[in-house]
Amino acid sequence: MLLLAVDTATPAVTAALHDGSSVVAESSSVDARRHGELLLPAVDRVLAEAGVKLDAVTAVVAGVGPGPYTGLRVGLVTAATFGSALGVPVYGLCTLDGLAYASGLQEPFVVATDARRKEVYWARYESARARVGEPSVDRPADIAEQLAGLPAVGAGALLYPEAFPDTRGPEHVSAGALASLAAEKLAAGEAFLPPLPLYLRRPDAQVPKNYKVVTPK
Repeated sequence: MLLLAVDTATPAVTAALHDGSSVVAESSSVDARRHGELLLPAVDRVLAEAGVKLDAVTAVVAGVGPGPYTGLRVGLVTAATFGSALGVPVYGLCTLDGLAYASGLQEPFVVATDARRKEVYWARYESARARVGEPSVDRPADIAEQLAGLPAVGAGALLYPEAFPDTRGPEHVSAGALASLAAEKLAAGEAFLPPLPLYLRRPDAQVPKNYKVVTPK
């Protein structure tokens, strides 16, 4: 087994290789505006560090978000392209689940990432491997009361300390954590998400209200 994991759902552009037992190579950088420029070089670096070629990969793991429209698509399109070119499966994992897994917490907590517009993408967890319900997007002030007393993980929590006073690491998602989580799920025969984007809200671009369709005569 050689899993290639990628995630671009947050400002972290991250790639990793996992051999079924452990992470053998990982590369991460944080830049909210250069997902498309940074991901393929990151993949090249982990392949070089592991001393393997791309055709050695047996499956691809992709973080499906939630995340902003443009950045999220970079990782998912790249994962789908690799899967198609190599003829290997592509597995989707919630990016928040990767952060939760990396935290190692074995108590109730919340994961929150930056959703912009003064909002966060978030989800509750009973432990690092057990999410409660589906991810959501909300203003921190609107959810602070229901999450009171829970430790919080992720960059979104750090941005709003008044709503998340007890913040823990990690701040950004790691492809290594996604790959390790995927390896555990594969070994246990657990289901994955489809490798499709989890947006949670409409894109900023909208069709103008007075837009008229012009048809040829």
